[in-house]
Amino acid sequence: MAAKKSTKKTAEKGAGRQEGVRLSVNVDHVATLRQARRGRLPDPVEAARVAEDAGASGITVHLRMDRRHIQDSDVERLRASVGGKLNLEMSIAEEMVKTALRIKPAQVTLVPERPEEVTTEGGLNLVFYGRRIGEVVDRLADAGIGVSLFLDPEPRQIEAIATLAPRGIQGFEINTDAYTRAPGGLAADQELAKIAEVAELGRSHGLRLYAGHGLTVDNVGPIAAITDMEELNIGYSIIARAVMVGVEAAVREMLEAIAAR
Repeated sequence: MAAKKSTKKTAEKGAGRQEGVRLSVNVDHVATLRQARRGRLPDPVEAARVAEDAGASGITVHLRMDRRHIQDSDVERLRASVGGKLNLEMSIAEEMVKTALRIKPAQVTLVPERPEEVTTEGGLNLVFYGRRIGEVVDRLADAGIGVSLFLDPEPRQIEAIATLAPRGIQGFEINTDAYTRAPGGLAADQELAKIAEVAELGRSHGLRLYAGHGLTVDNVGPIAAITDMEELNIGYSIIARAVMVGVEAAVREMLEAIAAR
């Protein structure tokens, strides 16, 4: 079945069902399954439409240098069909910058990237790569593209982003990986405390607050409950669940978990 274009009315209806923290669904792994056969199905654009109809406020995709899942054509079609915010995750490589400037998604989230990694392994290091990141931010912001940075929950990184914020950074996404991998109890509480600390620090600099990586219906509640958390970017657990129950049901389950915080 061909993907249907999400209408503005549909997107607004979906957003209206979600109160408080917004959910941006990452559809990368729909494309992962498609690329296993290099075919046309399943279509990440169709998955995005279903996710928005189920209440997601936007869609996230990571266009990697190796094109292991999402392709340039996917981003182009999503740009034309997504009713909410299209958030493009990408590295600071020149090829990616030119692609973003051509497609012009609503937002770009800059992330680190290594060819050998299975998935993104950590946040950007602004202390070492701040100059290059600043140059990329300038170009994206000048083109009217919102910019966010994916950062580990380290105060020094938040202090560094504060110096770049006037150049066009709207907010930052906290890497929740360590929190989601913690065995529970005190260890999880300690990781959550780190996230809360940098969240407060970021807010003090006027930055918008996002979070993501490894979040599931079982661990998302405390992250969603952080003061002024605006948006969660969640993909793998939703798509994995969708294999069993479908995209619509998986998105609704996540929205319920977020609202139950």
